[in-house]
Amino acid sequence: MYNKDVTKVRNKISGDSGEIQAANYLKSKGYVIFKTNYKTSFGEIDIIALKNGVIVFVEVKKRETLAFGRPCEAVDFRKQQKIRRVAEYFLMKTNKSENDVRFDVIEIVGNEITHLEDAF
Repeated sequence: MYNKDVTKVRNKISGDSGEIQAANYLKSKGYVIFKTNYKTSFGEIDIIALKNGVIVFVEVKKRETLAFGRPCEAVDFRKQQKIRRVAEYFLMKTNKSENDVRFDVIEIVGNEITHLEDAF
């Protein structure tokens, strides 16, 4: 395997473990998890959850260190627009467009979890 392939696999494993950590964290805070890794042809949302009648779309970013900046900084405007588009599709497909919605980011650095509610 080439270094690029090894890095890709390592990032996928790290991302998957981050999403599991984030889902467990949300459950411990009283959220009900609807979906994880909700994929469409035009994007993906890591976690879709419900709390107090609000549908929460969660982007999870995990890093081992802060060497490349805070994980939440990777959720730029372009990424936010993509998440919004997938969220609109989910709401339409599930007839949940009446619900209030929120967009959160959960960043994980090492084993420290930071939940940024209403991140965008």
